[in-house]
Parts: sequence; C-alpha cells; structure tokens
Amino acid sequence: MKVATKPSRALRILWEENVFFRPQNLSDVKEELEKRGYNFTDQALSMALMLAKFLTKKGKKGNFTYVQKFPFLEEQKVDGM
Repeated sequence: MKVATKPSRALRILWEENVFFRPQNLSDVKEELEKRGYNFTDQALSMALMLAKFLTKKGKKGNFTYVQKFPFLEEQKVDGM
C-alpha cells in the first residue's frame, strides 16, 4: 500500500488508481481520501487539485470538477536505454 504525507502525493495515488477517470468534485476526492485514512484540509486539497498537472478543472466557481488529462501508465523500461 502506498502512503502519502502530502495532498499532492495522495492525489497522484488516486490518479494512478484511475479514480479521476470520471470527474470528481472536492467532496468526492475528500471522501475517497477519508476512506483511506487521510484527513487533509479542504484548503490543502483545493490547492493540490489546482496544481496537479495530470488533472484538468471543469465547471464554474463553487462547482468545479477535476478529471484526468491522460491516463496513468507505468513507465516501461526498454533494453539498451
């Protein structure tokens, strides 16, 4: 199990697990993280969502959703590189 000490790392774990395949609002993200034992503040999560380069923000102020820009793929090592 991966453990995150910062909201940005926790969001990356959710992205790696394909949680952002469908749009998620702040409440959805917070609920998913709480199920896993994380209790970040709304302010910290909002900032991390805004700064996440793998997510895009949609909607209007007060009703934003976040969805992945592209799916997470494990980096493949190629022989000789």
